[in-house]
Order: sequence, then structure tokens, then C-alpha cells
Amino acid sequence: MIFRDRKDAGRQLAARLPRYADKPDVLLLALPRGGVPVAYEVAKELKAPLDIFLVRKLGVPGHEELAMGAIASGGVRVINEDLVNYLGIPDEVIDAIAAVEQRELERRARAYRDDRPPPDVKDRIVILIDDGLATGSTMRAAAASLRLQKPRRIVVAVPVSSPETCDEFRSEVDEIVCAVTPQHFQGVGLWYNDFSQTSDDEVRELLKPAVQQKHVASSAS
Repeated sequence: MIFRDRKDAGRQLAARLPRYADKPDVLLLALPRGGVPVAYEVAKELKAPLDIFLVRKLGVPGHEELAMGAIASGGVRVINEDLVNYLGIPDEVIDAIAAVEQRELERRARAYRDDRPPPDVKDRIVILIDDGLATGSTMRAAAASLRLQKPRRIVVAVPVSSPETCDEFRSEVDEIVCAVTPQHFQGVGLWYNDFSQTSDDEVRELLKPAVQQKHVASSAS
């Protein structure tokens, strides 16, 4: 199966999550930027609130698309020790890359949230959504950081994943939903006809309904 674009992927992913529709304790958190248009379509179908969860991949020097780890909101850092040891990447290089990505994470927090506080996830069913899983480092960091905030249940949902990564997540979160797990995976982008980059402006536009909904709720209370 090849998705037309992230909207199409979101609609097809939503079809695998009907049990979470119309439930007041469900919250969708998208990993920016590519996960936001996917999660937007899922949120529409499930009639669930949508927000973002900030996480940044730590790329291998010279091969930045290859993740050696990730950082997430809350100061969580996840490192692929096997890969780091195999490539002989020193700690100071990892620290330097993490510092750069931390600044980008903070920039995105300002760009996407303005002065909005992060959502309260305590005792809620949280569905973490991205446009796909390759190594799973960024999603792993997001789940680890999220668990510190004590949600009742963490569900990871993606349109496409390598079979190995999808299986690994079964022991790391409460539920993993991978719409397709092609044997010859090779990369997330290969499973989309249109995998063009999602812009900051698109993220802000898709989050607008969530922001307006919160303002209405807070003015009513």
C-alpha cells in the first residue's frame, strides 16, 4: 500500500482506531512536523482533541537521516547505544548535536504554542502519532517523556513502519498500531506518493482549531 499523502495516511490510520472515537478521555499528540497532518485527519474522524508533542531526532554526523537517538520535551534523551558504540561516536559529539536540537525544540515550542501550556495528559489515553517509524528513536523519546506525566494509557499509531520497529514497540507502550508493515521497508518516504516537507505555517494552521477550542473552553469556565 502506498499513501497518496499524509492526509490519506491519516484517514486510513483512523480506520484502525474506531474504539477510541467519541471518548472524552482520549487525546491525540502529533510529532511535528510530519505527524501533524496525519494526526489532524485522525482527530477529525475520532472527534478527539489534537495537540503536539515536541521531539527531535539526533542524527549521525554526516548521515543526519540516520537516528542515533532523540530528545523530547521534559529533558528526556534516548540513545541507540548499539549504533553509537558500533560507529564509535564520542559523548562530546552527541552532547553537541543534542544542544543544537534542543535549541530547535525550543524554537518550535515558541512557534507552535506561543504562550499555550502543554496539554495535561495525566490519567488520559494518549495516542502518539507520526507519519511513520523507521528506527523509532524519536517516538521512543516521546513515549519515555510522556510516561513521566502519568497518562493512563499510551498508544503509538503510525501509517507505516518497519516490521521490526513495530514489534519492538509492543513491549514499550500499551498499544502499537501500524497500518502497514512492509517487509522491504527501506524508509518512510517510499510509502507516500507525496512526502513533501510539512512547513511551520502548515503546523500552525492545522493546530488552529485546537487552539480556538481551548480558548472557548477556558472562557466558558
